Amino acid sequence: MVTSSYRDTYQRSVEQPEEFWLEAAGQIDWSTPPVKALDASRAPLFRWFPGGVLNTCHNALDRHVAEGRGQQDALIYDSAMLGVQQRFSYAELTDLAARFAGVLRSNGVGKGDRVVIYMPMIPEAAIAMLATARLGAVHSVVFGGFAPKELAARIRDAGPAVVVTASGGIEPSRRIEYLPSVAEALELADVPETPVLVKAREGFAATTADYPGWLDWDIQMGRAEPVAPVDVEATDPLYILYTSGTTGSPKGVVRDNGGHAVALRWTLENIYDVGPGDVMWTASDVGWVVGHSYIVYGPLLAGATTVLYEGKPVGTPDAGAFWRVIQDHRVNVLFTAPTALRAIRKADPEAELLKGYDVSSLRTLFAAGERLDSDTFQWASRILDVPVVDHWWQTETGWAICANPRGLEQLPIKAGSPSVPMPGFKLQILDGAGEEVEPGTEGNIVLGLPLPPGTLATLWRNDERYVSSYLQAFDGCYATGDSGYRDGDGYVFVMGRTDDIINVAGHRLSTGAMEQVIGQHPAVAECAVIGLADPLKGQRPSGYVVLKSGVDVPEDVLAKDLVALVRRDIGAVADFKHVTVVDALPKTRSGKILRKTMRQIADGEEYTVPSTIEDPGVIDQLIGTLRVGREQTG
Repeated sequence: MVTSSYRDTYQRSVEQPEEFWLEAAGQIDWSTPPVKALDASRAPLFRWFPGGVLNTCHNALDRHVAEGRGQQDALIYDSAMLGVQQRFSYAELTDLAARFAGVLRSNGVGKGDRVVIYMPMIPEAAIAMLATARLGAVHSVVFGGFAPKELAARIRDAGPAVVVTASGGIEPSRRIEYLPSVAEALELADVPETPVLVKAREGFAATTADYPGWLDWDIQMGRAEPVAPVDVEATDPLYILYTSGTTGSPKGVVRDNGGHAVALRWTLENIYDVGPGDVMWTASDVGWVVGHSYIVYGPLLAGATTVLYEGKPVGTPDAGAFWRVIQDHRVNVLFTAPTALRAIRKADPEAELLKGYDVSSLRTLFAAGERLDSDTFQWASRILDVPVVDHWWQTETGWAICANPRGLEQLPIKAGSPSVPMPGFKLQILDGAGEEVEPGTEGNIVLGLPLPPGTLATLWRNDERYVSSYLQAFDGCYATGDSGYRDGDGYVFVMGRTDDIINVAGHRLSTGAMEQVIGQHPAVAECAVIGLADPLKGQRPSGYVVLKSGVDVPEDVLAKDLVALVRRDIGAVADFKHVTVVDALPKTRSGKILRKTMRQIADGEEYTVPSTIEDPGVIDQLIGTLRVGREQTG
């Protein structure tokens, strides 16, 4: 029986997973429908929908054209960098994907081959992904602008038949040339003869003429023969997405075709409350998992319109950029990172710029990528007057582990919580010995196996590393690497990575909890708390804060206020005494603050700046400050 409430739906997903997920699979167009949901014969390497045959690009594009919605907008490209807007109907996007699939095929790409895509936020990035899927090939999108060494590592691991790129990416203050980086990466990977397809953009120095044998996207498209969708097994890989590994070598997360399509189609309707004709804007990048799931595949699988935005939350041209996009494209659902909201708030604390735009189309704001602090949650809720929904997931899971399922049941929203586990995620909070803890007690967040459809199948060509990285810490469970707790209502509170737990004189304390307290102060735009080595107490917390725009408060006065807040809300046991005001915090491009790197610098340890850092100059500016902080806390 189909149920509507969250509790009944969740229980059914964990007690009757076969029935639940086969029913969800009915929303997908199969060449051969699956008759079985789960194959556990190679546990803990589980496979979803064995025997099912489909094509993901067909489900994202051709299907909607066949159902009579070919003239509906599928993708809206909005470049704040160029002042350009462009709309693609489902019929147009289908034709472009079919023809670029022909380009790929003519350059030797077939079913199961890999295609590395290294592109900025332009329509051709999405077209290349969809075209690869159309051929039954496997794409690996690398964030445009990654250093040649990092790109080479991914090329070496994936072994692509073709690399697809563009002339370069446009930032507010500079243009980044891609072609020299691609050439260097191919040399470093020792595959210099790999075919390269280039989408030319104006204003860049390097062209295909500088690299003999490289091919121009537009010329190739003019000659291309369209290709029909190629059937693949549900268990065949759709894409590889690399995430940083603790050993320094990237981990290639593998997403399958069948489970991915079923899970994303379910989430659009039940989590985001998005359906055919709705407009969803995910303000991320196709280089991240969020971009894969909710810029490209998710909205298109659901028959919605997706917005692909080339710009920033501030500076392109100002902190009203997001409101302008919502107004121009009548956006119904916005999904962004908390760090974007904090950047807007820092530049325009009272949201004065919002008054100049009509954002009445917006129904819901979703946030993920980093913990949504209570202060930012309250601010966004107040200025937009729509539900602000935090949800929590990872590159590995591909969709939300915890969320507030707006299309299923609109549960109460609690500040600081991504709400409740989604169907199929058997979430537990365990102590170090693997025992479940009481509500309100912080512990390791783990997920019972098997994980639901749409999550990682394994790591590319490395089943052993998949098991050792995720499945060995707690028997029968996937270790998320995050810590948190459940309250008495079953709501989950994610406090941070397990290495963000510090030990102060024998007391295990969450730096995330301290950040939540500090973030309440009206002068603070964002903050980071790190645990520094202390010879007496083991570790001692040190806080680094960025002030809101226009705020002028003496640092010693602010420090006194923040120390008092932490003492009041967490207690003297935290031993929180040190605060430093900084201009900016080092972050990845997806908005995660590099707390571990900050701690390593402050403690004088060896450190490696992650390739995903947004602005390497921020680290250089902080080195002296962090080391002074170490001396002061020590």
